[in-house]
Amino acid sequence: MSAGCWRPAYVALGSNLSGPRRQVELAFEALAALPDTRLVSRSGLWRTAPMGPQDQPHFVNAAAGFLTRLPPRDFLAALKAVERRMGRTEPAARWGPRVIDLDLVAYADERIDEPGLSLPHPGLHQRNFVLYPLSEIAAELWVPGLDRVGRLRERVSPAGIERLAARGAGDD
Repeated sequence: MSAGCWRPAYVALGSNLSGPRRQVELAFEALAALPDTRLVSRSGLWRTAPMGPQDQPHFVNAAAGFLTRLPPRDFLAALKAVERRMGRTEPAARWGPRVIDLDLVAYADERIDEPGLSLPHPGLHQRNFVLYPLSEIAAELWVPGLDRVGRLRERVSPAGIERLAARGAGDD
């Protein structure tokens, strides 16, 4: 066990291959099992248009809130290990299709800009597919240097995003 204190961390989840709804659910399960980490909140699922090339399936996106004792780099490494175990490979095109994508979007009040780790995530404030799910679980979260998640959500377009029912067709 790590001797560190518990710190909040937020992750954006997304998939548009191999049964996206199921992939996101499997990712929630894998994330809940991370060492020195507790899954404390999870958003509903959202169907979203792809940000990159449009000739790919829509995504299923979600957000998760954690308490973790892992330092930011170790927590990110744990996310990348989950992606690999779930079959993630680098897409052929930037923002292309993927089985699973796990992005560390915020970690406590950390501001980090290092190779391989930027916190808060640099695209967080522009991405409806991150802000809509994240606002369900952390609308009052202060994103260092930006604003509260709920206010950031108000500034992005709802175009191409819809909340999925608990169970339903059309999302895979």
